[in-house]
Amino acid sequence: MNIQSLIRTVPGKKTGIALMLSSVLLTGCAMSPTSPEGSENVRAKLTELQQNPEMMAHARVELRDAEAAVQVAEQPLDKDEAALAAHRVYMADRMVEIARAKAETRMMESKRVMLGEERDAKRLAARTQEADNAGRKAKELQRQIDMLEAETTDRGLVLTLGDVLFATGSAEIQGGTNQNLERLVNFLNQYPKRQVLIEGHTDNVGSAMFNQNLSRQRAESVRGYLVSRGISSRRLSVAGYGFERPVASNSSAMGRQQNRRVEVVIDDKS
Repeated sequence: MNIQSLIRTVPGKKTGIALMLSSVLLTGCAMSPTSPEGSENVRAKLTELQQNPEMMAHARVELRDAEAAVQVAEQPLDKDEAALAAHRVYMADRMVEIARAKAETRMMESKRVMLGEERDAKRLAARTQEADNAGRKAKELQRQIDMLEAETTDRGLVLTLGDVLFATGSAEIQGGTNQNLERLVNFLNQYPKRQVLIEGHTDNVGSAMFNQNLSRQRAESVRGYLVSRGISSRRLSVAGYGFERPVASNSSAMGRQQNRRVEVVIDDKS
């Protein structure tokens, strides 16, 4: 029989019965178990983590375990089971904190790896850029050497200026024959750290003293020309070897012509 039927059965006592039944119901509700103290706080902490996409991404398993522990902690228990309820809340709280710590650690590790990859990528890009620059510089240098018609030797780059640069027995540079010298000026301007040695050589016609002086004077003339074109004199040194260092036999006119020369030696250290 429900409350309404009971009230209808005893009309004169409606008010008293109603009050009695309400009291019984309230007493029953008051005696019903509720979620343990502290479980709401643990649930709030867990919800905060679950709403953070990064936390979810880095501690999915730990947060799932924490959810299970919180659900257990939220189960109502009787008053005589307060110790068990407190233990469940404590364990759930620990599981939430473990999930938080795992997520933060993994997030930091991911960022560390990402930063390392970025550094490696930058270093690789820098090395690639350096290699590209070095390649371009090497190609440009070779192009300049080809234009200069110089020879690469153990001594450095050697540019040979033939005897047409000077009149017979003269150390004065002839006009209209300076194309190679202009190429040399351009090269030295592009590579301003390179040092230059200018060597004069002759054939064996005439005395050793004469040829020694002549070879030196011709080297000095080339040095003077370069200085007049803006090349620093501190980069230029001269030497005269006369006929001490022939490159061909002096027994023929062709051989003697080859020996009458000025060699410009450009170091390759910079």
